[in-house]
Amino acid sequence: MSKENDLSLPLPPMPPGVVITAPATPSAGFVLGGEALAFVADLARTFGPRIQERLTARAARRARLESGESFDFLRETAHVRQGDWTCASTPDDILDRRTEITGPVDRKMVINALNSGARVFMADFEDATCPTWENQIEGQKNLFDAVRRTITFEANGKSYALAEKTAVLFVRPRGLHLDEKHVTIDGVACPGSLFDFGLFFFHNAKELLSRGTGPYFYLPKLESHLEARLWNDVFVHAQKALGVPRGSIKATVLIETLPAAFEMDEILHELREHSAGLNCGRWDYIFSFIKKRAHDPAALLPDRAQVTMDKGFLRAYSELLIQTCHKRGVHAMGGMAAQIPIKGDDAKNQAALDKVRADKLREVKNGHDGTWVAHPALVAVALSVFDEHMPAKNQLEKKREDVSVSATDLLGIPEGTRTEEGLRHNVRVGVQYVEAWLRGQGCVPLYNLMEDAATAEISRAQVWQEIRHEAKLDDGSIVTKARLATILDEELARIRAEVGDARFDGGKFPEARALFERLSTEPTFEEFLTLSAYDAVVAQGA
Repeated sequence: MSKENDLSLPLPPMPPGVVITAPATPSAGFVLGGEALAFVADLARTFGPRIQERLTARAARRARLESGESFDFLRETAHVRQGDWTCASTPDDILDRRTEITGPVDRKMVINALNSGARVFMADFEDATCPTWENQIEGQKNLFDAVRRTITFEANGKSYALAEKTAVLFVRPRGLHLDEKHVTIDGVACPGSLFDFGLFFFHNAKELLSRGTGPYFYLPKLESHLEARLWNDVFVHAQKALGVPRGSIKATVLIETLPAAFEMDEILHELREHSAGLNCGRWDYIFSFIKKRAHDPAALLPDRAQVTMDKGFLRAYSELLIQTCHKRGVHAMGGMAAQIPIKGDDAKNQAALDKVRADKLREVKNGHDGTWVAHPALVAVALSVFDEHMPAKNQLEKKREDVSVSATDLLGIPEGTRTEEGLRHNVRVGVQYVEAWLRGQGCVPLYNLMEDAATAEISRAQVWQEIRHEAKLDDGSIVTKARLATILDEELARIRAEVGDARFDGGKFPEARALFERLSTEPTFEEFLTLSAYDAVVAQGA
């Protein structure tokens, strides 16, 4: 049972107005000490109200969209899109980002990712990490040790330590919509984004600069340039508060929401002093595309496997991203290759690697300056493609002036079919991911892919939209609530057979099934699955 300030190492005295209610974890006293909590509290008091304003603005826009408003480029910011300006210069150590690896902040993953041969490791407090108190606090300690190159790990007779040459560290804090439920400041939950950013920045900014690098971040799920302005103000405030030179922070924004795709120039303009470019967050972008158009039957998508980056709205937004970034002098990063090695089946493994190569070849030829992988084994594959076709550090000179993307293009539905197997796959993957999340795991290997929260979001979003609009599958049948219930029964039986009785009975499959079914059938689409899932995790005492 968790209780207030019940931590295994003594916490420093709490700053006025700060209360921690959390289970024990070894590094809490260290991570939260040294005025770190006071710094986080200052950020929360200064910017928490503005975060709430932006979340309220999101809800208001959602209501307008459901009433018939459409997406378009902003008339009031046309001067920004048409202006002749560029972002501040990029630091030398991140001029070459041809392959980046992402993953959760657990100790072994941090070491393996930094040693993977990738140019950048994005340590993810968001989609790849379930925000249990232990995950968040120990993750911060792991990064503290990694920055100082003292991180080690031992398990099963093996020892892990950093190699001489490692990837450059980026950190992705939680999105603006997520709170840190274990910490309140003046009676209000601390924004998870400021908790994650603040602790990392407080402990590591000056150390990183002393080592010839800097405090580098990825910013998730922004929906407008006003949210980018908020983050820029956070950066300016944080640097001033700690005496860090202004402009030391560099941040890459993931374009993983449909609204953000219409404001790429504006987002870069707001962050131009701190920008390190934009990234195609493809999986969350698909989720956002469904979510933001969930009320529109004309926006029904084909099976997820058929929604690929060379088609429809995904092709349009990726090419616009490259053109926009290169016009403004910053990196245009490609998307995630989620494949993982397939052991024991050489043919399937080779087919998976061929898919990765084809995807990376498309990216580098289109003009991307780098790409993402989810597994160390894919680093060499992605590097080989970019090494062959991008001999320089980046492709900023490739302006893509041939690209002309309209609002209609950004809303284009790719051709394809909806099948029962696609529906069943959504159910099977979605339930298993949620089950793992409820056990505190945010990054899960499923059916030869490394899945994170975006997968479950796409899965339940497609199911919700298909039920809402009584979508017809390619066999002529209709998707209904009753049909979903039957499929859930059948797929849970299949999962039991795949994982075994002991694993199934010892897991949280009934809870996961209930949450997935509820979020897939509610009258109103819930913005984020992780909001309800986080409540469940906290209720378990994690």
